[in-house]
Amino acid sequence: MNSVISKQNTQRLKPLIAVIIPAYNEEKSIAKVIGDIPREVIAEILVVSNASTDQTEKVAAEAGATILREETPGYGRACLKGIEYFKKSSPQPDIVVFLDGDYSDYPEEIPALIKPILEQDVDMVIGSRALGTKEKGSMTPQQIVGNWLATRLLKLLYGATFTDLGPFRAIRFDKLMELDMQDKTYGWTVEMQVKAAKMKLHFAEIPVRYRKRIGFSKISGTVKGTILAGYKILYTIFKYR
Repeated sequence: MNSVISKQNTQRLKPLIAVIIPAYNEEKSIAKVIGDIPREVIAEILVVSNASTDQTEKVAAEAGATILREETPGYGRACLKGIEYFKKSSPQPDIVVFLDGDYSDYPEEIPALIKPILEQDVDMVIGSRALGTKEKGSMTPQQIVGNWLATRLLKLLYGATFTDLGPFRAIRFDKLMELDMQDKTYGWTVEMQVKAAKMKLHFAEIPVRYRKRIGFSKISGTVKGTILAGYKILYTIFKYR
């Protein structure tokens, strides 16, 4: 009995790290994303297909990911579906990484992203494109301005210093549960940062690289998507004030 317990404790000394990838019609990019994730540090890769109509689920499964499907469109809905999955898993992960499925982020940077959590007293880490390097054309002018405005408001209203609302981020799973995330669409990332500031979580940013996505953006690629996303982000910032 003692040897079994000792073995279990030894195994738990290594933190369990999971990745959640919300994906909508990313059949051309999802295998690249999964393939670049360093498997030696990740316990499970979960792709949440957000009402995809292409081969995203098939390609992701063949690449080695666990697949869930969320029928109702909404970035936040897909993320919430992934969280519910890990809430029911045993054991639960210690850290969850959120990563987009369009190959604009660099999954190989996950070790750097989680390092402040593993080695310092940090609860959440944002991968900042503003601090890092961006491929020309990877972010639209309205995205850059929107990020600047949103982060200034976070500083003004909540005293929280962020430089980006980037989707590439890591957070301790127990702290994620305490945040009680609710947003189902475009306000997901900023909701997490607003609540982290209000709850006085220890957060940090690291510079990350960013490149042109594979395929067409469902948000910044259309005028309607850009306007709706901008409105929801600003609404969320003021809502929790």
